[in-house]
Amino acid sequence: MIRFIKKNYTIIVIALVYLWACGSIITYRIDEAPPGIKTIRIGHWQLETGVRDAFIELAKDYAKTHPDVKVIQDAIPESVYGQWTSTQLMGETGPDILEMGMAPTQVLLSYYNRYMIPLSSYASNPNPYNKGNEFENLPLRQTYKDGMRSGYLTEMQEYMQIPLSMFAVRIFYNKDLLKKLTGSDKVPRNFAEFKKACQIIERQKNSVGKQYVPIVGSKYHFGLWEWAMCDVLSYGVMDKADFNRDGYVGNDELYIAVKTGRMDFNYEPFKAKFQMVRELSDFCQPGYTGLSRDEGVFLFVQQKAVFMTTGTWDANSLVDQTKGKFEVGLMDFPLPDKDDPEYGGVIKGPRYEQVSTGFPFAIMRSSKNLDTAIDFMLFLTSKENNEKLNKIIGWIPAIKNTRTDPFLADFEPRFEGIYGNSNLFLGGETWIKWMQVYSNYQCKKISYDELVREFEPFYKEKGLYDFMELQMDWKRTIIKKEAFITALWADANLADPVAAKSFWTKYRTQAARLQVFPEIDRAKQMCLVEKGPTLNSNIGPYEYSPEVIQKIKSKLKNKNK
Repeated sequence: MIRFIKKNYTIIVIALVYLWACGSIITYRIDEAPPGIKTIRIGHWQLETGVRDAFIELAKDYAKTHPDVKVIQDAIPESVYGQWTSTQLMGETGPDILEMGMAPTQVLLSYYNRYMIPLSSYASNPNPYNKGNEFENLPLRQTYKDGMRSGYLTEMQEYMQIPLSMFAVRIFYNKDLLKKLTGSDKVPRNFAEFKKACQIIERQKNSVGKQYVPIVGSKYHFGLWEWAMCDVLSYGVMDKADFNRDGYVGNDELYIAVKTGRMDFNYEPFKAKFQMVRELSDFCQPGYTGLSRDEGVFLFVQQKAVFMTTGTWDANSLVDQTKGKFEVGLMDFPLPDKDDPEYGGVIKGPRYEQVSTGFPFAIMRSSKNLDTAIDFMLFLTSKENNEKLNKIIGWIPAIKNTRTDPFLADFEPRFEGIYGNSNLFLGGETWIKWMQVYSNYQCKKISYDELVREFEPFYKEKGLYDFMELQMDWKRTIIKKEAFITALWADANLADPVAAKSFWTKYRTQAARLQVFPEIDRAKQMCLVEKGPTLNSNIGPYEYSPEVIQKIKSKLKNKNK
Protein backbone atom coordinates (compact mmCIF):
# COMPACT_ATOMS: atom_id res chain seq x y z
CA MET A 1 0.00 0.00 0.00
CA ILE A 2 2.79 2.38 0.98
CA ARG A 3 4.66 1.43 -2.18
CA PHE A 4 1.51 2.13 -4.25
CA ILE A 5 1.08 5.55 -2.64
CA LYS A 6 4.72 6.47 -3.25
CA LYS A 7 4.52 5.32 -6.86
CA ASN A 8 1.30 7.22 -7.61
CA TYR A 9 1.77 10.10 -5.19
CA THR A 10 1.38 12.86 -7.81
CA ILE A 11 -1.76 11.34 -9.33
CA ILE A 12 -3.33 10.81 -5.89
CA VAL A 13 -2.67 14.43 -4.85
CA ILE A 14 -4.16 15.76 -8.08
CA ALA A 15 -7.23 13.52 -7.67
CA LEU A 16 -7.74 14.62 -4.06
CA VAL A 17 -7.40 18.31 -4.98
CA TYR A 18 -9.87 17.79 -7.83
CA LEU A 19 -12.40 16.09 -5.52
CA TRP A 20 -11.95 18.83 -2.93
CA ALA A 21 -12.54 21.51 -5.60
CA CYS A 22 -15.69 19.73 -6.82
CA GLY A 23 -16.98 19.45 -3.27
CA SER A 24 -16.26 23.09 -2.57
CA ILE A 25 -18.09 24.20 -5.71
CA ILE A 26 -21.10 22.01 -4.91
CA THR A 27 -21.21 23.31 -1.33
CA TYR A 28 -20.88 26.91 -2.56
CA ARG A 29 -23.69 26.43 -5.07
CA ILE A 30 -25.97 24.88 -2.43
CA ASP A 31 -25.30 27.83 -0.11
CA GLU A 32 -26.07 30.22 -2.95
CA ALA A 33 -29.26 28.46 -3.96
CA PRO A 34 -30.88 26.65 -1.06
CA PRO A 35 -33.76 24.28 -1.90
CA GLY A 36 -36.92 26.17 -2.86
CA ILE A 37 -35.03 29.36 -3.73
CA LYS A 38 -34.75 30.80 -7.23
CA THR A 39 -31.28 32.16 -7.80
CA ILE A 40 -30.69 34.95 -10.30
CA ARG A 41 -27.13 35.76 -11.28
CA ILE A 42 -26.24 39.19 -12.62
CA GLY A 43 -22.87 39.75 -14.29
CA HIS A 44 -21.19 43.15 -14.75
CA TRP A 45 -17.78 44.86 -14.79
CA GLN A 46 -18.67 47.90 -12.65
CA LEU A 47 -16.28 47.85 -9.70
CA GLU A 48 -16.81 51.55 -8.90
CA THR A 49 -17.85 52.68 -5.45
CA GLY A 50 -21.48 51.88 -4.68
CA VAL A 51 -22.43 49.62 -7.61
CA ARG A 52 -22.35 46.31 -5.76
CA ASP A 53 -23.90 47.92 -2.68
CA ALA A 54 -26.76 49.23 -4.83
CA PHE A 55 -27.55 45.79 -6.26
CA ILE A 56 -27.43 44.25 -2.77
CA GLU A 57 -29.83 46.87 -1.41
CA LEU A 58 -32.28 46.59 -4.32
CA ALA A 59 -32.13 42.78 -4.12
CA LYS A 60 -33.22 43.04 -0.46
CA ASP A 61 -36.12 45.29 -1.48
CA TYR A 62 -37.13 42.81 -4.19
CA ALA A 63 -36.99 39.93 -1.70
CA LYS A 64 -39.63 41.64 0.46
CA THR A 65 -42.26 40.79 -2.15
CA HIS A 66 -40.39 37.82 -3.63
CA PRO A 67 -38.96 35.90 -0.65
CA ASP A 68 -38.19 32.89 -2.84
CA VAL A 69 -35.70 34.84 -5.00
CA LYS A 70 -32.01 35.39 -4.31
CA VAL A 71 -29.85 37.72 -6.44
CA ILE A 72 -26.11 37.03 -6.75
CA GLN A 73 -23.56 39.26 -8.45
CA ASP A 74 -20.61 38.28 -10.62
CA ALA A 75 -18.50 41.47 -10.56
CA ILE A 76 -15.66 40.95 -13.05
CA PRO A 77 -12.77 43.39 -13.72
CA GLU A 78 -13.21 45.11 -17.08
CA SER A 79 -9.74 44.02 -18.22
CA VAL A 80 -10.94 40.39 -18.50
CA TYR A 81 -14.69 40.95 -18.88
CA GLY A 82 -14.72 40.31 -22.64
CA GLN A 83 -12.95 36.96 -22.28
CA TRP A 84 -15.05 36.01 -19.27
CA THR A 85 -18.27 36.76 -21.18
CA SER A 86 -17.20 34.69 -24.18
CA THR A 87 -16.26 31.75 -21.97
CA GLN A 88 -19.51 31.88 -20.00
CA LEU A 89 -21.71 32.12 -23.08
CA MET A 90 -19.98 29.36 -25.02
CA GLY A 91 -19.95 27.10 -21.97
CA GLU A 92 -23.64 27.85 -21.29
CA THR A 93 -22.74 28.86 -17.74
CA GLY A 94 -23.48 32.57 -18.13
CA PRO A 95 -25.50 34.59 -15.60
CA ASP A 96 -29.22 35.15 -16.09
CA ILE A 97 -28.69 38.89 -16.53
CA LEU A 98 -25.55 40.13 -18.30
CA GLU A 99 -24.14 43.63 -18.79
CA MET A 100 -23.29 43.96 -22.48
CA GLY A 101 -20.00 45.45 -23.63
CA MET A 102 -16.21 45.07 -23.67
CA ALA A 103 -16.29 43.35 -27.08
CA PRO A 104 -16.31 44.46 -30.74
CA THR A 105 -19.73 45.43 -32.12
CA GLN A 106 -19.95 42.52 -34.53
CA VAL A 107 -19.15 40.07 -31.71
CA LEU A 108 -21.80 41.62 -29.45
CA LEU A 109 -24.36 41.38 -32.25
CA SER A 110 -23.67 37.66 -32.58
CA TYR A 111 -24.13 37.32 -28.79
CA TYR A 112 -27.46 39.12 -28.90
CA ASN A 113 -28.66 37.02 -31.80
CA ARG A 114 -27.57 33.68 -30.37
CA TYR A 115 -27.82 33.94 -26.59
CA MET A 116 -30.20 36.79 -25.63
CA ILE A 117 -33.96 37.19 -25.80
CA PRO A 118 -35.69 40.13 -27.55
CA LEU A 119 -37.31 42.55 -25.08
CA SER A 120 -39.51 44.57 -27.46
CA SER A 121 -42.75 43.30 -25.97
CA TYR A 122 -41.67 44.45 -22.49
CA ALA A 123 -40.44 47.81 -23.80
CA SER A 124 -43.79 48.41 -25.47
CA ASN A 125 -45.91 47.59 -22.41
CA PRO A 126 -46.31 49.40 -19.06
CA ASN A 127 -43.91 48.51 -16.28
CA PRO A 128 -46.02 46.83 -13.53
CA TYR A 129 -43.73 48.35 -10.88
CA ASN A 130 -44.81 51.85 -11.93
CA LYS A 131 -48.31 51.21 -10.67
CA GLY A 132 -49.56 54.24 -8.76
CA ASN A 133 -47.25 56.83 -10.36
CA GLU A 134 -47.50 58.98 -13.50
CA PHE A 135 -45.99 56.19 -15.65
CA GLU A 136 -48.60 53.59 -14.71
CA ASN A 137 -50.11 53.38 -18.21
CA LEU A 138 -47.05 54.35 -20.26
CA PRO A 139 -44.90 51.83 -22.17
CA LEU A 140 -41.57 51.19 -20.46
CA ARG A 141 -39.59 52.82 -23.29
CA GLN A 142 -41.51 56.09 -22.85
CA THR A 143 -40.43 56.31 -19.21
CA TYR A 144 -36.76 56.63 -20.25
CA LYS A 145 -35.07 60.00 -20.67
CA ASP A 146 -33.78 58.91 -24.08
CA GLY A 147 -36.85 56.90 -25.08
CA MET A 148 -34.83 53.74 -24.33
CA ARG A 149 -32.93 54.38 -27.54
CA SER A 150 -29.75 52.72 -26.30
CA GLY A 151 -31.73 49.53 -25.61
CA TYR A 152 -32.77 49.24 -29.27
CA LEU A 153 -30.53 47.47 -31.78
CA THR A 154 -31.15 48.67 -35.32
CA GLU A 155 -29.39 45.63 -36.75
CA MET A 156 -31.95 43.34 -35.11
CA GLN A 157 -34.92 45.70 -35.18
CA GLU A 158 -35.55 44.75 -31.55
CA TYR A 159 -35.10 46.07 -28.03
CA MET A 160 -32.39 43.76 -26.76
CA GLN A 161 -31.12 45.36 -23.54
CA ILE A 162 -32.37 47.35 -20.56
CA PRO A 163 -30.21 50.36 -19.53
CA LEU A 164 -30.17 51.47 -15.89
CA SER A 165 -28.23 54.76 -15.78
CA MET A 166 -27.34 57.89 -17.72
CA PHE A 167 -23.82 59.23 -18.12
CA ALA A 168 -22.17 62.50 -19.05
CA VAL A 169 -18.73 64.11 -18.92
CA ARG A 170 -17.81 67.31 -17.08
CA ILE A 171 -14.80 69.02 -15.50
CA PHE A 172 -13.95 68.23 -11.87
CA TYR A 173 -11.88 70.87 -10.11
CA ASN A 174 -10.23 71.45 -6.75
CA LYS A 175 -12.25 74.32 -5.22
CA ASP A 176 -9.71 75.05 -2.50
CA LEU A 177 -6.74 75.07 -4.85
CA LEU A 178 -8.51 77.19 -7.46
CA LYS A 179 -9.20 79.94 -4.92
CA LYS A 180 -5.73 79.70 -3.38
CA LEU A 181 -3.89 79.98 -6.70
CA THR A 182 -6.12 82.40 -8.63
CA GLY A 183 -7.57 84.42 -5.74
CA SER A 184 -11.13 83.70 -6.92
CA ASP A 185 -13.60 80.89 -6.38
CA LYS A 186 -15.54 81.71 -9.56
CA VAL A 187 -15.24 79.11 -12.30
CA PRO A 188 -14.25 80.27 -15.81
CA ARG A 189 -17.29 81.00 -17.98
CA ASN A 190 -15.57 80.82 -21.38
CA PHE A 191 -12.32 79.67 -22.94
CA ALA A 192 -10.60 83.05 -22.60
CA GLU A 193 -11.23 83.07 -18.84
CA PHE A 194 -10.21 79.42 -18.57
CA LYS A 195 -6.93 80.05 -20.37
CA LYS A 196 -6.19 83.05 -18.15
CA ALA A 197 -6.84 80.98 -15.00
CA CYS A 198 -4.53 78.20 -16.28
CA GLN A 199 -1.77 80.74 -16.97
CA ILE A 200 -2.02 82.05 -13.41
CA ILE A 201 -2.01 78.51 -11.96
CA GLU A 202 1.06 77.32 -13.87
CA ARG A 203 3.11 80.23 -12.52
CA GLN A 204 2.49 79.14 -8.91
CA LYS A 205 4.78 76.76 -7.00
CA ASN A 206 4.05 74.41 -4.12
CA SER A 207 5.96 74.06 -0.82
CA VAL A 208 8.78 72.04 -2.45
CA GLY A 209 9.22 74.48 -5.33
CA LYS A 210 7.40 72.50 -8.03
CA GLN A 211 4.92 74.17 -10.37
CA TYR A 212 1.23 73.37 -10.11
CA VAL A 213 -0.38 71.69 -13.12
CA PRO A 214 -3.52 73.44 -14.44
CA ILE A 215 -4.94 70.43 -16.34
CA VAL A 216 -4.63 66.72 -15.55
CA GLY A 217 -3.28 65.01 -18.62
CA SER A 218 -3.07 61.29 -19.49
CA LYS A 219 -3.97 59.25 -22.54
CA TYR A 220 -7.45 58.79 -21.04
CA HIS A 221 -8.09 62.25 -19.60
CA PHE A 222 -6.77 64.31 -22.50
CA GLY A 223 -8.85 62.23 -24.88
CA LEU A 224 -11.92 63.49 -23.04
CA TRP A 225 -10.69 67.09 -23.16
CA GLU A 226 -10.19 66.77 -26.90
CA TRP A 227 -13.53 65.09 -27.52
CA ALA A 228 -15.66 67.40 -25.35
CA MET A 229 -13.94 70.75 -25.77
CA CYS A 230 -11.80 70.83 -28.91
CA ASP A 231 -13.73 68.63 -31.31
CA VAL A 232 -16.83 70.85 -31.36
CA LEU A 233 -14.80 73.50 -33.19
CA SER A 234 -14.71 71.19 -36.22
CA TYR A 235 -18.50 71.26 -36.59
CA GLY A 236 -18.20 73.37 -39.75
CA VAL A 237 -16.40 70.54 -41.56
CA MET A 238 -19.90 69.19 -42.23
CA ASP A 239 -20.44 71.99 -44.80
CA LYS A 240 -17.60 70.58 -46.88
CA ALA A 241 -17.79 66.84 -46.25
CA ASP A 242 -21.26 65.53 -45.34
CA PHE A 243 -21.88 63.96 -48.74
CA ASN A 244 -24.69 61.64 -47.66
CA ARG A 245 -26.33 64.51 -45.73
CA ASP A 246 -26.97 62.52 -42.58
CA GLY A 247 -25.74 65.30 -40.29
CA TYR A 248 -22.37 63.65 -39.47
CA VAL A 249 -19.02 63.39 -41.22
CA GLY A 250 -17.65 59.86 -41.34
CA ASN A 251 -13.98 58.96 -41.74
CA ASP A 252 -14.67 58.05 -45.38
CA GLU A 253 -16.40 61.38 -46.11
CA LEU A 254 -13.59 63.41 -44.54
CA TYR A 255 -11.04 61.57 -46.68
CA ILE A 256 -13.05 62.24 -49.85
CA ALA A 257 -13.33 65.95 -48.99
CA VAL A 258 -9.55 66.26 -48.59
CA LYS A 259 -8.72 63.96 -51.52
CA THR A 260 -10.95 65.88 -53.95
CA GLY A 261 -9.72 69.29 -52.79
CA ARG A 262 -12.96 70.43 -51.18
CA MET A 263 -11.01 71.17 -48.00
CA ASP A 264 -7.53 70.78 -46.59
CA PHE A 265 -6.00 70.65 -43.13
CA ASN A 266 -5.91 74.44 -43.00
CA TYR A 267 -9.69 74.71 -43.34
CA GLU A 268 -10.55 77.04 -40.47
CA PRO A 269 -12.93 74.81 -38.39
CA PHE A 270 -10.50 71.88 -38.74
CA LYS A 271 -7.40 73.91 -37.92
CA ALA A 272 -9.12 75.57 -34.93
CA LYS A 273 -9.62 72.21 -33.23
CA PHE A 274 -5.91 71.41 -33.30
CA GLN A 275 -4.94 74.91 -32.28
CA MET A 276 -6.98 74.43 -29.10
CA VAL A 277 -5.46 70.96 -28.62
CA ARG A 278 -2.02 72.57 -28.52
CA GLU A 279 -3.15 75.27 -26.08
CA LEU A 280 -4.63 72.70 -23.67
CA SER A 281 -1.58 70.45 -24.05
CA ASP A 282 0.63 73.30 -22.84
CA PHE A 283 -1.28 73.29 -19.53
CA CYS A 284 -0.80 69.54 -18.89
CA GLN A 285 2.03 67.90 -16.98
CA PRO A 286 5.16 67.02 -19.03
CA GLY A 287 5.01 63.59 -20.69
CA TYR A 288 1.27 63.25 -20.15
CA THR A 289 0.77 61.32 -23.42
CA GLY A 290 2.49 58.32 -21.86
CA LEU A 291 0.61 58.35 -18.55
CA SER A 292 -2.26 56.07 -17.55
CA ARG A 293 -5.66 57.01 -16.20
CA ASP A 294 -4.68 56.10 -12.61
CA GLU A 295 -1.59 58.31 -12.77
CA GLY A 296 -3.77 61.24 -13.83
CA VAL A 297 -6.23 60.69 -10.97
CA PHE A 298 -3.32 60.40 -8.51
CA LEU A 299 -2.06 63.83 -9.60
CA PHE A 300 -5.49 65.36 -8.94
CA VAL A 301 -6.03 63.63 -5.58
CA GLN A 302 -2.55 64.69 -4.41
CA GLN A 303 -3.56 68.34 -5.05
CA LYS A 304 -0.92 68.92 -7.67
CA ALA A 305 -3.44 69.76 -10.41
CA VAL A 306 -6.59 71.89 -10.46
CA PHE A 307 -8.79 70.70 -13.37
CA MET A 308 -9.59 67.12 -14.46
CA THR A 309 -12.25 65.85 -16.82
CA THR A 310 -14.10 62.55 -16.41
CA GLY A 311 -17.66 61.24 -16.20
CA THR A 312 -20.33 60.43 -13.67
CA TRP A 313 -18.94 56.91 -13.35
CA ASP A 314 -16.03 58.38 -11.37
CA ALA A 315 -17.93 60.97 -9.31
CA ASN A 316 -18.45 58.98 -6.10
CA SER A 317 -14.97 57.48 -6.20
CA LEU A 318 -13.38 60.92 -6.50
CA VAL A 319 -15.44 62.35 -3.66
CA ASP A 320 -14.45 59.42 -1.44
CA GLN A 321 -10.76 59.76 -2.29
CA THR A 322 -10.67 63.50 -1.60
CA LYS A 323 -12.88 63.52 1.51
CA GLY A 324 -11.17 65.48 4.28
CA LYS A 325 -8.50 66.80 1.89
CA PHE A 326 -10.32 69.31 -0.30
CA GLU A 327 -13.72 70.07 -1.80
CA VAL A 328 -14.42 68.87 -5.34
CA GLY A 329 -16.42 71.10 -7.67
CA LEU A 330 -18.05 70.49 -11.05
CA MET A 331 -18.13 72.79 -14.06
CA ASP A 332 -19.10 72.61 -17.72
CA PHE A 333 -16.58 72.89 -20.52
CA PRO A 334 -15.78 76.59 -21.05
CA LEU A 335 -16.19 76.95 -24.80
CA PRO A 336 -15.17 80.13 -26.66
CA ASP A 337 -17.67 82.98 -26.97
CA LYS A 338 -18.78 84.37 -30.32
CA ASP A 339 -16.51 87.38 -29.78
CA ASP A 340 -13.44 85.26 -29.01
CA PRO A 341 -10.62 86.67 -31.18
CA GLU A 342 -9.25 83.22 -32.07
CA TYR A 343 -12.25 80.88 -32.14
CA GLY A 344 -15.30 83.13 -32.40
CA GLY A 345 -15.58 82.59 -36.14
CA VAL A 346 -15.94 78.81 -35.92
CA ILE A 347 -17.96 78.29 -32.75
CA LYS A 348 -21.58 77.81 -33.81
CA GLY A 349 -23.32 77.13 -30.51
CA PRO A 350 -23.17 75.21 -27.22
CA ARG A 351 -21.87 71.66 -27.04
CA TYR A 352 -24.44 69.01 -27.94
CA GLU A 353 -24.54 65.90 -25.81
CA GLN A 354 -26.19 62.85 -27.27
CA VAL A 355 -28.87 61.86 -24.81
CA SER A 356 -28.18 58.22 -24.22
CA THR A 357 -28.47 55.83 -21.33
CA GLY A 358 -25.94 53.16 -20.41
CA PHE A 359 -25.20 50.38 -17.91
CA PRO A 360 -27.16 48.02 -20.25
CA PHE A 361 -28.23 44.49 -19.37
CA ALA A 362 -29.54 41.68 -21.56
CA ILE A 363 -31.41 38.54 -20.51
CA MET A 364 -29.96 35.10 -21.26
CA ARG A 365 -32.08 32.81 -23.37
CA SER A 366 -30.86 29.83 -21.36
CA SER A 367 -31.86 31.28 -17.98
CA LYS A 368 -33.62 28.71 -15.80
CA ASN A 369 -35.60 31.52 -14.18
CA LEU A 370 -36.28 33.62 -17.24
CA ASP A 371 -39.52 35.25 -16.06
CA THR A 372 -37.98 36.14 -12.70
CA ALA A 373 -34.90 37.65 -14.33
CA ILE A 374 -37.06 39.87 -16.54
CA ASP A 375 -39.24 40.80 -13.59
CA PHE A 376 -36.20 41.85 -11.54
CA MET A 377 -35.03 44.13 -14.38
CA LEU A 378 -38.48 45.70 -14.55
CA PHE A 379 -38.25 46.22 -10.79
CA LEU A 380 -34.95 48.10 -11.25
CA THR A 381 -36.41 50.33 -13.98
CA SER A 382 -39.44 51.57 -12.05
CA LYS A 383 -39.29 55.28 -11.22
CA GLU A 384 -38.72 54.87 -7.47
CA ASN A 385 -36.29 51.94 -7.69
CA ASN A 386 -34.19 53.38 -10.50
CA GLU A 387 -33.83 56.58 -8.52
CA LYS A 388 -32.77 54.64 -5.42
CA LEU A 389 -30.32 52.44 -7.35
CA ASN A 390 -28.53 55.42 -8.89
CA LYS A 391 -28.58 57.44 -5.68
CA ILE A 392 -26.61 54.68 -3.93
CA ILE A 393 -24.13 54.44 -6.81
CA GLY A 394 -23.91 58.18 -7.33
CA TRP A 395 -24.99 58.10 -10.98
CA ILE A 396 -27.79 59.77 -12.94
CA PRO A 397 -31.08 57.80 -13.17
CA ALA A 398 -32.20 56.67 -16.61
CA ILE A 399 -35.91 57.18 -15.89
CA LYS A 400 -37.76 60.47 -16.28
CA ASN A 401 -38.95 62.63 -13.36
CA THR A 402 -36.38 61.13 -11.00
CA ARG A 403 -34.24 63.20 -8.65
CA THR A 404 -30.52 63.45 -9.29
CA ASP A 405 -28.00 64.00 -6.52
CA PRO A 406 -27.42 67.79 -6.28
CA PHE A 407 -23.71 67.19 -6.79
CA LEU A 408 -24.49 65.75 -10.24
CA ALA A 409 -26.99 68.42 -11.27
CA ASP A 410 -24.51 69.90 -13.75
CA PHE A 411 -24.23 66.54 -15.48
CA GLU A 412 -27.72 66.80 -16.96
CA PRO A 413 -27.14 66.68 -20.75
CA ARG A 414 -27.83 69.41 -23.30
CA PHE A 415 -30.26 68.50 -26.04
CA GLU A 416 -29.22 71.17 -28.56
CA GLY A 417 -25.83 72.26 -29.82
CA ILE A 418 -22.88 71.33 -32.01
CA TYR A 419 -20.58 68.31 -32.23
CA GLY A 420 -17.27 67.33 -33.80
CA ASN A 421 -16.68 66.29 -37.41
CA SER A 422 -12.96 65.47 -37.59
CA ASN A 423 -12.75 61.68 -37.80
CA LEU A 424 -9.36 60.91 -39.38
CA PHE A 425 -9.38 57.22 -38.49
CA LEU A 426 -8.91 55.27 -41.72
CA GLY A 427 -6.87 52.53 -40.08
CA GLY A 428 -3.74 50.88 -41.40
CA GLU A 429 -0.60 52.87 -42.19
CA THR A 430 -2.53 56.14 -42.30
CA TRP A 431 -3.50 55.88 -38.66
CA ILE A 432 0.00 54.82 -37.59
CA LYS A 433 1.46 57.84 -39.39
CA TRP A 434 -1.11 60.13 -37.80
CA MET A 435 -0.37 58.87 -34.29
CA GLN A 436 3.33 59.53 -34.84
CA VAL A 437 3.00 63.11 -36.06
CA TYR A 438 0.15 63.93 -33.70
CA SER A 439 2.12 62.79 -30.66
CA ASN A 440 5.00 65.02 -31.76
CA TYR A 441 2.57 67.89 -32.18
CA GLN A 442 1.08 67.44 -28.71
CA CYS A 443 4.56 67.37 -27.18
CA LYS A 444 5.55 70.59 -29.03
CA LYS A 445 8.19 68.89 -31.15
CA ILE A 446 6.58 70.17 -34.35
CA SER A 447 4.24 73.02 -35.25
CA TYR A 448 0.84 72.63 -36.88
CA ASP A 449 2.28 73.76 -40.24
CA GLU A 450 4.92 71.03 -39.94
CA LEU A 451 2.23 68.50 -39.04
CA VAL A 452 0.27 69.44 -42.16
CA ARG A 453 3.32 69.29 -44.44
CA GLU A 454 4.25 65.88 -43.10
CA PHE A 455 0.84 64.24 -42.90
CA GLU A 456 -1.54 65.72 -45.48
CA PRO A 457 0.31 64.41 -48.61
CA PHE A 458 0.62 61.00 -46.93
CA TYR A 459 -3.11 61.08 -46.05
CA LYS A 460 -4.09 61.83 -49.65
CA GLU A 461 -1.84 59.27 -51.30
CA LYS A 462 -1.38 56.36 -48.86
CA GLY A 463 -4.80 56.94 -47.40
CA LEU A 464 -6.38 55.76 -50.65
CA TYR A 465 -5.34 52.17 -49.87
CA ASP A 466 -6.87 52.37 -46.38
CA PHE A 467 -9.98 54.01 -47.84
CA MET A 468 -10.35 51.13 -50.29
CA GLU A 469 -9.92 48.71 -47.39
CA LEU A 470 -12.96 50.36 -45.78
CA GLN A 471 -14.89 49.60 -48.95
CA MET A 472 -13.66 46.00 -48.85
CA ASP A 473 -14.64 45.67 -45.18
CA TRP A 474 -18.14 46.66 -46.16
CA LYS A 475 -18.20 44.09 -48.97
CA ARG A 476 -16.92 41.35 -46.63
CA THR A 477 -20.03 41.80 -44.49
CA ILE A 478 -22.45 41.35 -47.40
CA ILE A 479 -22.80 37.58 -46.86
CA LYS A 480 -23.69 38.07 -43.18
CA LYS A 481 -26.17 40.79 -44.08
CA GLU A 482 -27.74 38.56 -46.72
CA ALA A 483 -28.10 35.78 -44.16
CA PHE A 484 -29.67 38.15 -41.66
CA ILE A 485 -32.16 39.54 -44.18
CA THR A 486 -32.97 36.05 -45.43
CA ALA A 487 -33.79 35.04 -41.85
CA LEU A 488 -36.21 37.97 -41.61
CA TRP A 489 -37.77 36.94 -44.92
CA ALA A 490 -38.23 33.39 -43.61
CA ASP A 491 -39.77 34.66 -40.35
CA ALA A 492 -42.21 36.78 -42.32
CA ASN A 493 -43.26 33.85 -44.51
CA LEU A 494 -43.68 31.45 -41.60
CA ALA A 495 -45.47 33.84 -39.24
CA ASP A 496 -49.21 33.94 -38.76
CA PRO A 497 -51.05 36.72 -40.67
CA VAL A 498 -51.12 39.08 -37.66
CA ALA A 499 -47.42 38.79 -36.78
CA ALA A 500 -46.37 38.67 -40.45
CA LYS A 501 -47.14 42.35 -40.92
CA SER A 502 -44.51 43.33 -38.38
CA PHE A 503 -41.93 40.91 -39.85
CA TRP A 504 -42.45 42.24 -43.39
CA THR A 505 -41.95 45.79 -42.12
CA LYS A 506 -38.66 44.74 -40.52
CA TYR A 507 -37.62 42.93 -43.68
CA ARG A 508 -38.25 45.95 -45.94
CA THR A 509 -36.56 48.34 -43.50
CA GLN A 510 -33.44 46.23 -43.14
CA ALA A 511 -33.20 45.41 -46.84
CA ALA A 512 -33.18 49.14 -47.61
CA ARG A 513 -30.80 49.99 -44.75
CA LEU A 514 -28.30 47.17 -45.31
CA GLN A 515 -28.45 46.66 -49.06
CA VAL A 516 -29.97 49.47 -51.12
CA PHE A 517 -28.82 52.73 -49.52
CA PRO A 518 -25.24 51.58 -48.71
CA GLU A 519 -24.77 50.58 -52.36
CA ILE A 520 -25.87 54.03 -53.51
CA ASP A 521 -23.66 55.85 -50.98
CA ARG A 522 -20.56 53.84 -51.84
CA ALA A 523 -21.13 54.24 -55.56
CA LYS A 524 -21.19 58.01 -55.04
CA GLN A 525 -18.02 57.87 -52.94
CA MET A 526 -16.12 55.82 -55.53
CA CYS A 527 -17.25 58.19 -58.28
CA LEU A 528 -15.85 61.17 -56.34
CA VAL A 529 -12.56 59.45 -55.57
CA GLU A 530 -12.00 58.10 -59.08
CA LYS A 531 -12.83 61.36 -60.86
CA GLY A 532 -10.64 63.37 -58.51
CA PRO A 533 -10.84 67.17 -58.14
CA THR A 534 -13.40 68.80 -60.42
CA LEU A 535 -14.16 72.37 -61.47
CA ASN A 536 -16.19 73.03 -58.34
CA SER A 537 -14.31 70.65 -56.05
CA ASN A 538 -13.99 73.33 -53.38
CA ILE A 539 -17.77 73.49 -53.04
CA GLY A 540 -19.15 71.29 -50.27
CA PRO A 541 -22.58 69.63 -49.89
CA TYR A 542 -24.02 72.57 -47.93
CA GLU A 543 -22.33 75.32 -49.91
CA TYR A 544 -23.23 77.23 -53.08
CA SER A 545 -20.89 78.24 -55.86
CA PRO A 546 -20.47 81.99 -56.52
CA GLU A 547 -22.49 81.60 -59.72
CA VAL A 548 -25.44 80.03 -57.89
CA ILE A 549 -25.32 82.66 -55.14
CA GLN A 550 -25.40 85.39 -57.80
CA LYS A 551 -28.41 83.80 -59.49
CA ILE A 552 -30.24 83.58 -56.14
CA LYS A 553 -29.50 87.25 -55.44
CA SER A 554 -30.76 88.25 -58.88
CA LYS A 555 -33.99 86.28 -58.46
CA LEU A 556 -34.60 87.78 -55.03
CA LYS A 557 -33.90 91.25 -56.36
CA ASN A 558 -36.36 90.78 -59.22
CA LYS A 559 -38.94 89.29 -56.85
CA ASN A 560 -38.70 92.28 -54.52
CA LYS A 561 -39.26 94.64 -57.47
